[in-house]
Amino acid sequence: PAKYAAVFRTQLAQGLAFPADLALRSLAIVIFMWVFVHLWRATYAGAGQGRVQGLSLSDTLWYLVLAETIMLSKPRVSTQIARAVRDGSVAYQLARPFHYLGYQAAVTLGDALARGVFAFVLGGLVVWRAVGPPPPLWGWPLAAAAVLVAWLIDFCMAALIGLLAFVVEDVAAFEWIYSKLILVLGGVLLPLDFLPDGWRQLVQALPFASTTWAPARLFVSPDSELFLRLFGGQLAWLLLLALVLRSAYTRAQTHLAVNGG
Repeated sequence: PAKYAAVFRTQLAQGLAFPADLALRSLAIVIFMWVFVHLWRATYAGAGQGRVQGLSLSDTLWYLVLAETIMLSKPRVSTQIARAVRDGSVAYQLARPFHYLGYQAAVTLGDALARGVFAFVLGGLVVWRAVGPPPPLWGWPLAAAAVLVAWLIDFCMAALIGLLAFVVEDVAAFEWIYSKLILVLGGVLLPLDFLPDGWRQLVQALPFASTTWAPARLFVSPDSELFLRLFGGQLAWLLLLALVLRSAYTRAQTHLAVNGG
């Protein structure tokens, strides 16, 4: 709907209005990629192979650029929802002429896009200088579509954690567990292709892989068959999680106990 698109555009414009702030917040990816360049150079040199599980050193590093970009650009949705419950502002948000989750999704996507652009550019400059240019441009739209769905899948899972605040209020522990699952099972620290065969197939089938590994893998291997398989899996998880989130939201409203304002 137009009103959510307007929220998205407003949030994106607000984020891009302070480029210096965005650049400073994105400096972490420069440090991460500098470390990854040296780490994976040594790893490939030690392996004595140009490609590992079908990925070259350049592929691995560009994979990590997009994986870290996705990870660092995501707003802390669950924390924001929990804070709104604790301070009572959720009551005003629920009364607005927006669906609460739709509004939160539009805000999240606007923030994520603004942060992601800066993080990708800064991280990409480090890797470009180290191993050369990124994958071919014709594959970027495939990766961009996968990144969009990945952000939506992550929003659904983070919002589910945030909705726990309607019952337990403090969701910090759940958020910490989820962030570690994304790091390990989402393919943020290393491509899931490097896992042992049995574990790789299992982990790649989980929703965590759809938030990071799938779009980053498509970025370095823009193949139409791979896109249909990975993107199809993403859409299936998005549909399932959206249905679960809708049900959880309906139930959470019946347990809401507003504190503060």
